[in-house]
Amino acid sequence: MSEHELIERAQQGDKAAYTELIQKHHRTVEKFAFQCGVKVNDIPDVTQEVFVKLYRFLHQFKRERFTTWLYKVTLNTTRDYYRKETREKEKEDKLTSNVDGNFAMKSAEDKVLIFEEDRELHIAIQLLNEKYRHPIILYYFHDLSYEQIGDVLNIPLPTVKTRLLRAKGQLKSLLSTNGGAKHGR
Repeated sequence: MSEHELIERAQQGDKAAYTELIQKHHRTVEKFAFQCGVKVNDIPDVTQEVFVKLYRFLHQFKRERFTTWLYKVTLNTTRDYYRKETREKEKEDKLTSNVDGNFAMKSAEDKVLIFEEDRELHIAIQLLNEKYRHPIILYYFHDLSYEQIGDVLNIPLPTVKTRLLRAKGQLKSLLSTNGGAKHGR
């Protein structure tokens, strides 16, 4: 059954079709949430919230590309998560205060890092401001076009191009100052 048929059936209340949509896109949501900076222990909660929101608003989905809509919902859910977690994060040491390379990774995080080819790259991406981080993630790890990135982030095409260019420059700088040069970056 095609994705379009699954969506139509799910919109009509077919729970099996909705379950199949979840199974098809579950890893994408987890991966994108992790890459946006959601802590490993919170990924299941964020992912569940994404699919709850999708279920609640599936009737509003129109003929746009489903994955673009899914990225929008995931991005908004991770932003909601950030707002909720801001007060707690202020009490903790910030990741950016540990730029010297003492990044304590938990074993669960190591398992999730299978999605990334390089731990240093992941850490450097996390250090980027979100306006640069999200386009990089969507372009390089989710293979979205510039136009699709603009749709997901609600920004014009020239802004997408500028942010990607600046993000690459910042990543290059971060990787060369944090030991990335030893890996040929």
